[in-house]
Amino acid sequence: MNFKDYIRVIPDFPQPGIRFKDITTLLNNGPVYRALIDELAAHYKSQQIDVIAGPEARGFVVGAPLAYALGVGFVPIRKSGKLPGETIEAGYDLEYGKDKLAMHKDAILPGQRVLIADDLLATGGTINTTMNLIRQLGGDIIGAAFMIELTYLNGREKLGGVEVKSLVQY
Repeated sequence: MNFKDYIRVIPDFPQPGIRFKDITTLLNNGPVYRALIDELAAHYKSQQIDVIAGPEARGFVVGAPLAYALGVGFVPIRKSGKLPGETIEAGYDLEYGKDKLAMHKDAILPGQRVLIADDLLATGGTINTTMNLIRQLGGDIIGAAFMIELTYLNGREKLGGVEVKSLVQY
């Protein structure tokens, strides 16, 4: 299935010059959304994965159903200040700004095999920060799965050789 056919591109959002990849048009089509999650699950089903981590917010719509399909846990990586309990945090640059991510200190145990899942790999800032948080807790990152990869931004190169699986490339 060509998932690109179900992703709307919106020019000049959230600022001029950005061509925003709107996945809501894919998400609201149940059979296509299921096919996307099923394709990712098929790719990872033979790998030993203990938990999937997904950065807020669109990483939740990829990571949580993928965790369900694989029968593993899901760890939400949230914006700073959104999680109760003890957290660790890290700042990062976006393709058009700055932000901070946080996760619970007890979300990942040392030695757990972690797959990162998100909707989009752009510059790699969000995923690199997610990887740093997971590694601080002793997690072993086995790969990163994406709906979309913006290949012209070279985000894959910033992930230090972590295996990347993306279903749509621009």
